[in-house]
Amino acid sequence: MSSTLSLREDLRLIADWVAPDSRVLDLGCGDGALLAWLARHKSVRGYGVDLDVANVVRCVENGVNAVQGNLETGLAEFNDLRFDHVVLSQTIQAMHNTEQILLEMLRVGREAIVTFPNFGFWENRLQILQGHMPVSETIPYQWYNTPNIHWCMLGDFEALCAKNGISVLERVVMNEGRRVHLFPNLRGSLAFYRVARR
Repeated sequence: MSSTLSLREDLRLIADWVAPDSRVLDLGCGDGALLAWLARHKSVRGYGVDLDVANVVRCVENGVNAVQGNLETGLAEFNDLRFDHVVLSQTIQAMHNTEQILLEMLRVGREAIVTFPNFGFWENRLQILQGHMPVSETIPYQWYNTPNIHWCMLGDFEALCAKNGISVLERVVMNEGRRVHLFPNLRGSLAFYRVARR
């Protein structure tokens, strides 16, 4: 039985990709659940950044080093290759400077782990055909109050990586906590990528 069972499904996969005794930067870290688990179970030295001060307070309460920061301004406070893994979970679609944050992640880290809702998921397509912007478990907002501004599908993200000389080391697509292998762009609601500079 996996020791990652106390984590959310999406965080379990990320935790599996993180090497023991590594240095991890979690961007948009929320309450620090991932970093707290990694420190406890994999002896990871972690650091979190979140825009919401309340989340930073929760991180500190959970024993996680975290600071309040706006990812849109970059990661200038971090030196090159300071981290082994830089995580951006279900946040890249809400970034104005999507390409820049991806490049910054791979400046300060040897590998980046990026997850995002897959706009190509069949339920999203069906809702669009019915005349509505998609609302689902991975896209829980209405069109008028969503923080999400850059929707993409698997091919879009992979094209962005190719344009910037970034190699896809691993890709997993999931729906409702289960991996999707057949027609992943159509049947998967959440995409996970592990990427690095070529």
